[in-house]
Amino acid sequence: MSQMIMTAVTSTLTDEQRAILALWYEVNASLSAYHKLVTTFGSAQIAWREAVESWRQLKIHRTHLQRHEQSAQTLVTIDKVEQALAKKRYGLLFADQPDYPAQLLKIYDPPPLLFYRGDKSRLQQAQIAIVGSRKPTAHAQKITFDMAQYLAQSGFIITSGLAMGVDKRAHLGALEQADTECRGRTIGVMGTGIDVNYPKHQDKLFAQIIEQGGCIVSELLPSTPPNKHTFPRRNRLVAGLSLATIVTEATIQSGSLITARLTSEQGKQVFAVPSHIDNSNAEGCHHLIREGATLIYHPQQVLEDVSSQLDYLGHFYQSTDTHTANSTPDMQSTIIIGNEEIASPEPIASADIKPTCSPVTVPEHLKQIYEQLDWHGQDLDALLLVTEVAPAQLIGQLMELELLGVISVQGGRYLRV
Repeated sequence: MSQMIMTAVTSTLTDEQRAILALWYEVNASLSAYHKLVTTFGSAQIAWREAVESWRQLKIHRTHLQRHEQSAQTLVTIDKVEQALAKKRYGLLFADQPDYPAQLLKIYDPPPLLFYRGDKSRLQQAQIAIVGSRKPTAHAQKITFDMAQYLAQSGFIITSGLAMGVDKRAHLGALEQADTECRGRTIGVMGTGIDVNYPKHQDKLFAQIIEQGGCIVSELLPSTPPNKHTFPRRNRLVAGLSLATIVTEATIQSGSLITARLTSEQGKQVFAVPSHIDNSNAEGCHHLIREGATLIYHPQQVLEDVSSQLDYLGHFYQSTDTHTANSTPDMQSTIIIGNEEIASPEPIASADIKPTCSPVTVPEHLKQIYEQLDWHGQDLDALLLVTEVAPAQLIGQLMELELLGVISVQGGRYLRV
């Protein structure tokens, strides 16, 4: 079969990459069968060269054995993928490439490859998953949109599953940005092949994500239709790509609880938004909270907790003119968070969530004072104590910051705008 690899059409992939594709096709994207073959034989090329009888001894499923016997059809499939790659219909990442998201390598069963459309660099950036009901209440839709918008403006990528309801609102919230620097901060994980838009009436959303600089990914081969087994696999990738998962509204039977469970099993934090106790559409969120998920009512609480986790894991901050970027020397990748320093929030209704992504330039001589301020305010006495600046000088600097429009005064307390 290695000779057949070499006699195929001019390849843009290496022989090993073609063999990976061949195995992935012949085992019908079965993770267990794929990893068993590669682990047993040492590489995809060697595994693909092995006779059917060698596969049978490993108790590979009979349908996979039948595909392995039909090598001509396998080559046709690989050539179709390469032709699509040449025409830039989609891209392809393999697990041993530096562009492959390193966070996926940490999960129990990482996919050997990822098909993508859009900006693949989004996969290297820090992500927070937002998931929930396909039929959310109007209130949950607004909360989802506002949280996604806020977190995207804070520098995080919003990852979700491209479904109707909460998923769609999460993607749209991330995309709805006044500042062009903040646009495109969303990743959609598909439960179908990369060229199958499902649900069909989501075509506009798919196009918007790609056009605005987001990314869509799938581990499944092109043309793979939707199936009840493919969506739990998608949920596993949503959890695996993200630092944490937010469930904004979900029933007790919702697939979002699968994503939450997988997030927890991967050692990451699950956040849940509470609702009225008689809201059956939020019963899943209440169950998660009862089981130990973190109750939140404002996205800044997510930022605070996730930042604490990043600090614990050895992440460090690098100052920039407009934001603080988090650079994570983890595995072979760098995770970037374009996010300002976060303070503990006051209880705020979702309607009042109005963060800004516009650049804030603070003169050097005012930075010491500005960095001591937060979003729930400090009085003059507290600032005098912590800054050790003379009262007249401190008042003058606070007035300068207020004139610059970067702070405000409310009830005698100075706070960031």
